[in-house]
Amino acid sequence: MQFTGSILSFFLVYILWPSTGISQCDNWVGKPFQSDAENAHSIYRQALKSNDYALAFENWKTAFKLAPAADGKREYHYTDGISIYKHLLSTATDEKQKAEYKAMIVSLYDQAIQCFQSKSITTKNNTEAEYKLKIGFLYGRKAYDMFYTLNSPYEENMLALNQCIQFAGDNAEYIIFDPYANIMVWEYKQGRMPKQKVVEIYQQLNQIAEYNIANNEKLSEGYQQAQAAMDGKIAEIEKEIFDCQYFMNKLLPEYEENPEDGQTLKRVLATLKQQGCPESDSVIIRLSEEWKKFATEENARLQAEFEANNPAAAAKAAYDAGRFQEAISKYRVAIKEETDNAKKATMVFAIASIEFRKLNQYSQARSTALEAARLNPGWGRPYMLIGDMYGKTARSCGDAWNQRLAILAAIDKYSYAKSIDDSVAGEAGQRISSYYGSLPEKSEGFMRGLSEGGSATVGCWIGETVRLRFK
Repeated sequence: MQFTGSILSFFLVYILWPSTGISQCDNWVGKPFQSDAENAHSIYRQALKSNDYALAFENWKTAFKLAPAADGKREYHYTDGISIYKHLLSTATDEKQKAEYKAMIVSLYDQAIQCFQSKSITTKNNTEAEYKLKIGFLYGRKAYDMFYTLNSPYEENMLALNQCIQFAGDNAEYIIFDPYANIMVWEYKQGRMPKQKVVEIYQQLNQIAEYNIANNEKLSEGYQQAQAAMDGKIAEIEKEIFDCQYFMNKLLPEYEENPEDGQTLKRVLATLKQQGCPESDSVIIRLSEEWKKFATEENARLQAEFEANNPAAAAKAAYDAGRFQEAISKYRVAIKEETDNAKKATMVFAIASIEFRKLNQYSQARSTALEAARLNPGWGRPYMLIGDMYGKTARSCGDAWNQRLAILAAIDKYSYAKSIDDSVAGEAGQRISSYYGSLPEKSEGFMRGLSEGGSATVGCWIGETVRLRFK
């Protein structure tokens, strides 16, 4: 769907600030037009699911004009509008039109945020924590789009990133790590961000990562990857900004204020070691002893709790003790006793993960992961694991050409996981994006007589046939 610049400018004003007396956070509840708004809402939502953007856009305009905040309990009219305009932006060719689409996306984010700040859109329990989480989430998504889609000025991008962390705290999504790391390094190299500010932001992001790696089982791996990517980018300047004594002075007071808090102890100790403090340092020795004591007690407590509530506790206990073959055997016993296929799939997946991550049995792990997928069709996690296998072993898959083919195989698995399971879509997208720089070189394909869209077989243990895509 296309508009001329003048018509679109008028439309933007009309949609965002309608002349009907409706404010930007009004809902349809109890209004004379409630039925019309609900109908338009249902039609555009269904159209979005089938990727019919033309139909979705027409009905979204009606729904948004009548009730920007829908029923007052969700921000769909804002976030769906953002999705629609991102689609329009991806197909636009006129630069003025692109600028207007970008402005609309930013405005919709800002309106949604304002509606939660004013509590015009409610949350499940209407607690301050829920409102802050919603606002932080929106700021994070806004910042991500500003960096990757809108090409916003870094100064504006940083404002959104800072607001995300301010409101979401440790619950900030890992998608903000890469944009923030890239912006920090660039701004520091340009002399516009002082060393201390870089250190401060880095520590905030590192704390968020460590918290979620320890406490967010579902997304722990995503935070680990995001943290590793951030560290890789920061490595460009780390020798200029970090030193042991600096972190001794900064972090030890935090530990001394609350020495019983194991998570604070873990974060402080890990950071000091990362920044080059020697193992022989008396402070490092003392903190290491305290951490071993805390970890032993905490692990015992968690293990007892887990075994009391989990039918596969014996397998998990064997895994924690490093007895991986025993863990696999006990998982197999538990699988035979289980009648629910979804639960079986979870335990089979656990076996595949052990075979891959602990035993380096890649072919066996792939077969086991596919077994888990068969038990629970539509579950993307097994294919994510296979993608991880391909990505990890790519460097051992022969020459550079075959290594890059292995990356294509990994991307294919992530793409398939994303296509069947919305719950892994964001994580899969992030991993796919991280591999774009490792796609095969077009010149190499040319020399081999291969072209874009053709087929090639990956060597080594992978043995997959992939469709060629080049950098």
